[in-house]
Amino acid sequence: MRIGIVILPDQRWSQSQRRWRQVEEWGFDHAWTYDHLGWRDLVDGPWFDSMATLTAAATVTSRIRLGTLVASPNFRHPAAFARQVTALDDISAGRVLLGLGAGGIGFDSAVLGGETLPPRQRVDRFAEFTELLDLILRQDGATWRGEWFSAVDARNNPGCVQQPRVPFVMAANGPRSMRLVARFGQGWVTTGTGEEDLAGWWDGVAAVCARLDDTLAAAGRDPATLDRYLSLDSAPVFSLSSADFFAEQVARAAALGFTDVVTHWPRASSWYAGDEAVLVDVATRLLPELRSA
Repeated sequence: MRIGIVILPDQRWSQSQRRWRQVEEWGFDHAWTYDHLGWRDLVDGPWFDSMATLTAAATVTSRIRLGTLVASPNFRHPAAFARQVTALDDISAGRVLLGLGAGGIGFDSAVLGGETLPPRQRVDRFAEFTELLDLILRQDGATWRGEWFSAVDARNNPGCVQQPRVPFVMAANGPRSMRLVARFGQGWVTTGTGEEDLAGWWDGVAAVCARLDDTLAAAGRDPATLDRYLSLDSAPVFSLSSADFFAEQVARAAALGFTDVVTHWPRASSWYAGDEAVLVDVATRLLPELRSA
């Protein structure tokens, strides 16, 4: 089991860089940050750009993989984003994991003054975004036209360090998004289906796992070629509530076939509120055992 952690971009780099250094020293497999212009009730507080943050993180680490959890078409165009991704992959020496999703509602979908799209249209847009981003990252001089995005002779030279491109870790729960995972993804990430009790949440996770299995089978995709990531803190109980609880959640994820889990660096209040001492305990006492399970 590989274990990752999300570090929200809500601190100045002078403060947050020690976290990125620390998670590598502890032995986490991957570290992520959110790709938003503002997020939920943290929109009025400090917030920093994901790609700049990950680039800075790449310069103070050397092993750990780095990613967006997740980038979306809400405020990104594939042609411009491909240049940022290529630069980050180069600076990190090929350590990028590119989390991608359809994009939700809220600040990101409203701040640019556009309309908030219903779910079907968001998936339509996500399909175009993914297809065009894949094309540009693989092919120098890509020309493409769709309903949501277009590109004329978009360049990727020199291309990604990771070939044929950086891995896509794609967020999906529904059938259409899962078909995109089967077509383009090297990884799949889920947050479950939003139940308010822990048992119900795990039942929902099991259900989307089964849906993914069916989707891969229908597409003729070997399940062994797709890594599976679970965002543990989408559950109604914070995964780092205690070290023992974290270990239990990791074991449950492994039993459902997940190859990777992701937790969050505890915050003082609001989202992912918790005690950093629990994280330290997990990292220093349990992490080697959990990673070898």
